[in-house]
Amino acid sequence: MTDAPVNIDGVAVDQLRAFVARIERLEEEKANIANDIGEVYSEAKSSGFDVKILRKLIAMRKKSKQALAEEDEFLSVYRAAVGL
Repeated sequence: MTDAPVNIDGVAVDQLRAFVARIERLEEEKANIANDIGEVYSEAKSSGFDVKILRKLIAMRKKSKQALAEEDEFLSVYRAAVGL
C-alpha cells in the first residue's frame, strides 16, 4: 500500500495545509517584526527625533535617485502652483 496524496475535489490536501501553515507562520513573523519596528520608532521618538520625518526618510531611501529627483521636481512645480 502506498501513501498516495489525498485529494478532495482535485485539491491536494497535504500541500494546501502546508501552504496555509507557512503563510500563517510568516504572518506571525510579520506581526512580530511590525511590533519591533514600532518599538524602534518609539525609542527614536523618546530620543527626540520626529517620527513622521523619520518615516518619510525611510520611504525616501527605498526609492531610486531618479525617482526622488522626479518627485522633487513635481513637488516644486505643485508648490509653486499653489503659492507655497
